[in-house]
Amino acid sequence: MNRQPVVLQLTDSLEAGGAEVVAINIANALNHRKISSHLAVSRKEGSLKNRLENEVGYYFLNRTKLIDFRAFQKLHQYINQHRITILHAHASSWFLAVVMKLWNPSVKIVWHDHFGFSEQLHKRNSFPIKMGSIFFKTTISVNQILLDWAKKSLYAKYFYYLPNFVMKTRKNTAEKPTILAGKSGKRIICLANLRPQKDHLNLLNAFKMMHQGYPNWTLHLIGNKSDLKYYNEIQAFINQNNLKEHVWIYGDQSDVSLLLTQADIGVLSSKSEGLPLALLEYGMAKLGVVVTNVGDCAEVLDNGKNGCLVHPSNAEEFAQKMIFLINNEQERKTRGENLYQKVQTTYSEEAVCRQLLNIYYQLV
Repeated sequence: MNRQPVVLQLTDSLEAGGAEVVAINIANALNHRKISSHLAVSRKEGSLKNRLENEVGYYFLNRTKLIDFRAFQKLHQYINQHRITILHAHASSWFLAVVMKLWNPSVKIVWHDHFGFSEQLHKRNSFPIKMGSIFFKTTISVNQILLDWAKKSLYAKYFYYLPNFVMKTRKNTAEKPTILAGKSGKRIICLANLRPQKDHLNLLNAFKMMHQGYPNWTLHLIGNKSDLKYYNEIQAFINQNNLKEHVWIYGDQSDVSLLLTQADIGVLSSKSEGLPLALLEYGMAKLGVVVTNVGDCAEVLDNGKNGCLVHPSNAEEFAQKMIFLINNEQERKTRGENLYQKVQTTYSEEAVCRQLLNIYYQLV
């Protein structure tokens, strides 16, 4: 049998985002399996740090520029000190992984592609990644579209599809639990950072249509507000349409599982996706869902068996599906249960980590 890997997850930040959550989840999951597990953050810490379990090795580089020799030296020392054998680089952190490979030739690079605009790959600036992939041993893609692109475009030796996965909460990460406004039993929740790709404005248009017939229902937006221009557009829409008492914005929240227990319907109105973790988290909470048919959403929902799929940028269709779930509580619960079973079978920690460990052991 191959020797046991020592794995360092590498990410540029710990602000709330799909790639960052996956890095945390993998680091924790490896720790549960008694694998020597580490995580390094190059540029910026964030709220997700609270999700990292204490037994996982952690290092913050505080890298301030593209070529930061001080940060490079610190990570080089950490890799040597802990005898890291695999650098699992997420998204844009591939560049730092390549630098470390030049300094530590024996380490193997696994690059994890989380590109969220998988329907718009023709717009991707792929040349730098292609050059960097000369040093990749393995690439992991979060959906089939990205896997096909990697096989055609990159120089790595091995190519894998590995779905995102969600984990059961093992500790309370919120200092003070957030309680959602509105009436219990009449809450719709959206887990999505406030940026144009997530198309909250389409969701708000749909909610406005729906709300005319169902005024007691409320909408709750959870996600980072760092894109101030877009955030201001959302606030303007809410104010102009007299929705201030019905739409609530909470910003980045650490205890997502607690928030989902307070909701009844989960929604995503994205223009494009890879494999949204939010949808998997809705499934763990057994929510009825309405999501746009982008990325791997149709695969997760079994083309509608586990929830409602709508076309992107179609507010009227989105409103109709929300109304359907509101009026059909038993159907909502049935689809929520179906989604839960799908997530448990295909997108759980146990299911995905078996595949991931096989990838790691092939490298060592």
